[in-house]
Order: sequence, then structure tokens, then C-alpha cells
Amino acid sequence: MRIEQNNPFARLPEVASFNVTSSDIRENSVLSAPQLSGKFGVEGGQDISPELKWSGAPEGTKSYAVTVYDPDAPTGSGFWHWSVFNIPADVTELATGAGSEGGAYLPPGATQLNNDASFAGFIGAAPPIGDGPHRYYFVVHALDVDDIHIPADSTPAFLGFNMLTHTLGRAVIVVTFER
Repeated sequence: MRIEQNNPFARLPEVASFNVTSSDIRENSVLSAPQLSGKFGVEGGQDISPELKWSGAPEGTKSYAVTVYDPDAPTGSGFWHWSVFNIPADVTELATGAGSEGGAYLPPGATQLNNDASFAGFIGAAPPIGDGPHRYYFVVHALDVDDIHIPADSTPAFLGFNMLTHTLGRAVIVVTFER
């Protein structure tokens, strides 16, 4: 079954885990309307990024990145819903809606990359009808650098490549959705 396959972190080096919580999403739950994609035609979808709070990051953390990824998208490369980097180490929360286009609600210094829908911001879930359940990995990455030094027009995959040797820990919430 696809739900048990294709863990996006299975082939990456193991790192420490820390805690992430949300008042909008819960581990192993089904996404609700705010985190679904109205832009991609999901009825009631609002494309609103969830609130995320984290704690217990490893010592030496100098910044964070947040990514949202669907490894089950039928693309051969998954689907990136949101990528934010250079979140200062003293920030431990992103409010609901922080992933709006333009980044007005992000902390100073943080940068959003284009998602796979080709805009910088959060795009909600919209798996193809009848494709079965998709998993959505909401991940906070603790990094050992203040600035990951990638251009703002980079791809989320390029961010992941550059984070590889700088990741001290990950905090993960996995949720699902299907149509």
C-alpha cells in the first residue's frame, strides 16, 4: 500500500527529532477545508497554511526551514506545497495563514520559495479524484546555519539538497487527504 511506501526521509541521514504541534492539523488525521486547495478546485478549499509551533530543537540550531510535501502525488517527483527558509532561531511558531502569497506574515528574514503550483506561498491539498489517500509531510527543519544561502528563485528540491549537511533535527506531522 502506498501509505507505507516512499518515506521522503528514509534515505537521508538520521537526525534528532523534536516537537511540532498545531491547532489546525493533527498527526495521522485528515486535512480539513482550510488546508485544501480551492485554487485547484477542491470544494471548500481555502489554501491556508496551518499554525505550527515547535519546541525542543537540538542545541546549535541557528535557523529553521518549513516544508510541506506530498510524496504520493502522481508526478514521479511528488509535489511541494510550501517551502520557507531562514526562519530565525528565536522564532518557534508560524501563525495560521503565514504562508500567504507575498510572505507578509512570515518573520523578518524568512523567504518562501515557489511551490509546485508556481507561486511563493502555501497551496493546499488537491490529490486527483480516485487516486487514493495522499500523505502530507509538514516538517520543521532545525539548521546549523543562520542563512542557507540559496537564491529566492530556487526550487524546494534545491533547498532540500542544501539543507542535507546542515540539518540538526526534524519535527514532523503527517496528515492525509483523498478525493
